[in-house]
Amino acid sequence: MNPATDPNEFKVKDTNPDLGQQRWLTSGRGYGGRGGWMTGGGGERFTSTYDLVEQIFYLYVRVVKAKDLPPTSITGSCDPYVEVKLGNYKGRTRHFEKKANPEWNQVFAFSKDQIQSSVLEVFVKDKETIGRDEYIGRVSIDLNEVPTRVPPDSPLAPQWYRLEDHRHGSGSSKVRGDIMLAVWMGTQADEAFPEAWHSNAAAVHGEGVFSVRSKVYVSPKLWYLRVQVIEAQDVVPNDRTRLPEVFAKAQVGGQVIRTRPSPTPTTNPVWDDDMVFVVAEPFEEQLVVTVEDRIHPSKDDVLGTISLPLEAVERRLDHRPVHSRWFNLEKFGFGVLEADRRKELKFSSRVHLRVCLEGGYHVLDESTMYTSDQRPTARQLWKEPVGVLEVGILGADGLMPMKVKEGGRGFTDAYCVAKYGQKWVRTRTILDSLSPKWNEQYTWEVYDPCTVMTLAVFDNCHLGGGGGGGITRDSRIGKVRIRLSTLEANRIYTHSYPLMVLQPNGVKKTGELQLAFQFTTLSLASMVYVYSHPVLPKMHYLQPFTVNQVENLRHQAMGIVAARLGRAEPPLRKEVVEYMLDVDSHMWSMRRSKANFFRVMALVSGIISMGKWSGDVCNWRNPMTSVLVHVLFLILVWYPELILPTIFLYMFLIGLWNYRFRPRHPPHMDPRLSWAEVVHPDELDEEFDTFPTSRPHDIVRMRYDRLRSVAGRIQTVVGDMAIQGERVQSLLVWRDPRATGLFIMFCLCAAVVLYVTPFRVVALVAGLYYLRHPRFRSKLPSVPSNFFKRLPSKADSLL
Repeated sequence: MNPATDPNEFKVKDTNPDLGQQRWLTSGRGYGGRGGWMTGGGGERFTSTYDLVEQIFYLYVRVVKAKDLPPTSITGSCDPYVEVKLGNYKGRTRHFEKKANPEWNQVFAFSKDQIQSSVLEVFVKDKETIGRDEYIGRVSIDLNEVPTRVPPDSPLAPQWYRLEDHRHGSGSSKVRGDIMLAVWMGTQADEAFPEAWHSNAAAVHGEGVFSVRSKVYVSPKLWYLRVQVIEAQDVVPNDRTRLPEVFAKAQVGGQVIRTRPSPTPTTNPVWDDDMVFVVAEPFEEQLVVTVEDRIHPSKDDVLGTISLPLEAVERRLDHRPVHSRWFNLEKFGFGVLEADRRKELKFSSRVHLRVCLEGGYHVLDESTMYTSDQRPTARQLWKEPVGVLEVGILGADGLMPMKVKEGGRGFTDAYCVAKYGQKWVRTRTILDSLSPKWNEQYTWEVYDPCTVMTLAVFDNCHLGGGGGGGITRDSRIGKVRIRLSTLEANRIYTHSYPLMVLQPNGVKKTGELQLAFQFTTLSLASMVYVYSHPVLPKMHYLQPFTVNQVENLRHQAMGIVAARLGRAEPPLRKEVVEYMLDVDSHMWSMRRSKANFFRVMALVSGIISMGKWSGDVCNWRNPMTSVLVHVLFLILVWYPELILPTIFLYMFLIGLWNYRFRPRHPPHMDPRLSWAEVVHPDELDEEFDTFPTSRPHDIVRMRYDRLRSVAGRIQTVVGDMAIQGERVQSLLVWRDPRATGLFIMFCLCAAVVLYVTPFRVVALVAGLYYLRHPRFRSKLPSVPSNFFKRLPSKADSLL
């Protein structure tokens, strides 16, 4: 729908879900897993398990094990598996080869809304009878007799049930074995919920079963590895007839950084270059330093190399320098300290290094605008949490079909991913539903309220298992960001957020995400303390990185996080991690440039409006306002000690007045602010282009010319700003001897006048002159303006 015709299409809406009952948790510090949360200090904390989601009941069946299973008449052995049947829903365990006492310990969950029978049937079958109605034994359980269990109740103890003979009635005395089961009615707060087989995913088999389950992931612990390559000694080139042009290369995994070549050919080069890499625990790569000789631009000779395990590298928590060490270089790629070197091993040269793992930095893996964590790497530098964030992911509504079945009907297998800090959560996948209901609740500790939580909805395209060899990608449905500093403490928010994606044909709404969340502060004093301290750890200010370094290191960190989470089971795939971390936020976009330009214009519009109002006062457009301004000005001149108190009192009253109109909804993505509603199709196509470009040459040439025209206008504005600043500088440097002479004589006269004249008189005369009536004004520029515009600048020196 076009937002111009429906202004509420992309707005956050209030919802009124039927949330769970609330409970109280006594003093202490604990963690309630997926639903509970932590408390610090004494007193009672208001909390509950799953109190921010709608309570959904499930019938849980835990199949533990079986014993004394007889061999079948078909194979003479027993390859058992269990089939749990409730109405039309059937779930199966894995089978065991020739085992009469198998153990499965698998849980099946049937939604209460989907129960179609009053009897639960559990069959023990043989692998050879798959697809047939034959079975080894059967257990029938009346659902009216099933108990109800809700955490924190202890888990229900399983019981042994006798398997009925399939050839005899229930009164048969022939024993066909026993099976241990636990059957209870519970909610999604049950500990068995995440790992259970769900009836709404009954159509998924094989490896695809793991990809529909809800999971909690933890980002790997990232470190900055600082390598300072100081110098090398006794470098022996392969060609003894020339002095080597030496440079050093450091490599960690796929990250490679080179020093500059030595200024002059020498066997004892000095570089003193600083390199920074991103590494993750557990350390899987080694630091490899290679010294090479630049023969010519396309050929380098390796003169020696060394490999250092990262576990042995010193860890630094502050800015104090670590000790440098000499390392022997080897042709064969390994090296140790010279003091521990075996004398019989020959070395080609040695290199002087200072290596450390930086624990005082926060490794940025997110866009700095949407960061969710600002703690340093070293845990001993962490402060106590200042709050707790609880988020209930209720469901989605009106999702856009992402796939099409054979009959032409569109459908979506949706799941939601949330990230805050190092903790990622992934809800279970709801199959074939455009209005999925997850009702899962998660909890995060908050160390800084000026952080952002990110949630996104995806379409699961890996339900067949295997993922098509990595070709299939989960489709994006939309993203939501929540900045915690915009939330009121201890208030429960229940809203429906619009999901939207930017496509080559424009912005499109793809559904709505329904959330309930609450930010609870643990201590007001800790919150005030956080607001008075730097955003990032102190090492970012004591030894800051350059802008290019920050961007390159962030790109490396995102790659490491995506690779590690992609190896989990089930994997959090690369396309999901990249979308959550805004991997393409640094790419050029004409749309983003326009949006940022108009954001700047909106900021300066207040100053422009104030200037227009001041001009109206000076021109007496409204005589009453001009008179009042004159009176206020005279009062402030007569009592100058009231100036600052008046300004601060005025800002206090404005803030107090605006409290009545404070935002009631958290901010959300605005397509109008993002300049996505009226963007030109070619600009969108340019934004979705690959890097480097894959478009035809004529389109690239047209876009390059357009970029040149935009850059030309920016160049003109920047040049005008430089001219004004250079004119100010030229006042006292005698570039224009007449102008500088006039200005210093004016300064001398002004110093004498201001010394003998009271400041109140000077301020009064200057203010009344500025506010004078239009009858006493001239339409020509003022004398100071004329003088300033005649001053020289460096524009004359430009080519």
